[in-house]
Amino acid sequence: MTSSTVTSPRPDRPPRPNLAFRRLRGKRSPAEFAAAVRRAAREIGERVSCDARYIGRVEAGEIRCPNYAYERVFLHMFPGRTLTDLGFAPRSSVRGRRARADEEATGAHADRAPGTASETRRAREPYDTPDTQYPHHPHHPHDPHHPYDPHDDNEESDVLRRAFMMSGATVAAASLGPLALAHDAVAAGRPPRRAGAGHAGALEEAVRRIRLLDDRHGADGLYRRAAAPLRTAYALLDAGATRQATADRLYAGAGELAISVGWLAHDSGRFDDARSHYAEALATSRMTGDPALEAHAFCNMAFLARDAGRPREAVRAAQAAQRAARSLGSARLLSLLALREAGGWAGLADRVGCEQALTRAQALFGQGPSDADPEWMTFYGEAELEGLEAQCWSTLGDWPRAARHARRAAALQDPHFTRNLALYSAELADDLARGGRPDEAAGAGMRVLDLLGEVQSSRIHTMLAGTARVLLPHRRASGVSAFLDRHASLPRTA
Repeated sequence: MTSSTVTSPRPDRPPRPNLAFRRLRGKRSPAEFAAAVRRAAREIGERVSCDARYIGRVEAGEIRCPNYAYERVFLHMFPGRTLTDLGFAPRSSVRGRRARADEEATGAHADRAPGTASETRRAREPYDTPDTQYPHHPHHPHDPHHPYDPHDDNEESDVLRRAFMMSGATVAAASLGPLALAHDAVAAGRPPRRAGAGHAGALEEAVRRIRLLDDRHGADGLYRRAAAPLRTAYALLDAGATRQATADRLYAGAGELAISVGWLAHDSGRFDDARSHYAEALATSRMTGDPALEAHAFCNMAFLARDAGRPREAVRAAQAAQRAARSLGSARLLSLLALREAGGWAGLADRVGCEQALTRAQALFGQGPSDADPEWMTFYGEAELEGLEAQCWSTLGDWPRAARHARRAAALQDPHFTRNLALYSAELADDLARGGRPDEAAGAGMRVLDLLGEVQSSRIHTMLAGTARVLLPHRRASGVSAFLDRHASLPRTA
């Protein structure tokens, strides 16, 4: 990679803060308000991946008009109010065709840096993207009005939005907006144009979409498709950026995307690929002096080392992550990193070291969330804390204790995130089987099998296969034979 060259194009009009939306948040933190948005979405059957960063961008005026999913949620939260009452611009002013036609008539399109659309022509806000599980379709029951003007300029359309089949459900795994153009240029062997703020926003959104799809469906069907946006991201870095702030966002976004793609490789059993992607993210963090990205990269490297049977490396990587994270002010991040360290100690059969790290993790978690918590940590709640602790006790061979924590994890997990629910249930089934409770293990295993229609994860399949092997001698126990027969009928994964 080469460092970005920054030029000084004509600046866009600065965004106007959304003070009305800020007043509605009241005394709640952005993270607390984001949680309220997600709860409201579930009440009306919507699925949005709202977090503190999204709320911050709304309040800063960077999202002038939400997409249709968020619009429905906000109007449900604040009945009787319009989008204008909430401080948003009318949709027509953001996506109106007349403003775009007027601007094109003046030739403004010719001298604009890519990704720096004016307020009247901006066809897509960087974070104004669909948050439902499925691609928008005019006949989708939750989106009767297609959110994109079919006559939008091709350069602003979602030309990279592709649908693919996964476990019988159609899901979108795509890069959005300006990132699509860069991808097309890279695929054609042409160097992409200099990156603008729109590219950075699209890159950040691609990371969010990959994480959300992984939470719901697992890694196996996503990994190959997610590599294309990553190649595009690094091509954009080589092409240079229009501003230093944009360059910084691109580097951070590319590093986070490398970690996300690395995780997909990791969770689908491609450990060498995962190690390469994590190392790329770590190099990016070191080049740019980004401690948050460095902590994230080391966090995932510790997890990978544990899974790959290198527990001492897991401990060292987790400790390096904690050193990088000390200045970030996030107790929840330090809690997760302590759990990564505990997993390494468990792999070394060091019960004392593991218990000390677990105690630190629980104490730090008890300090609660904060605005300093990284966006990627939205998965880390009480369910994940219990699940990771269950894995530590399982590694140490304390099956009853592991089963207690795995049961709590499954009970606490939001059912919308199917992959984690299946993971915790698989952990519970294995712990029960190894702890001499085959009938309960078979019941938990059956619950995992019920979820496999929605989840593709080599990790979960591997765990379930191990449980089946342990249960083979107990075929006559209640429910075990039915579980083994159903497990044996599963299609073999590659």
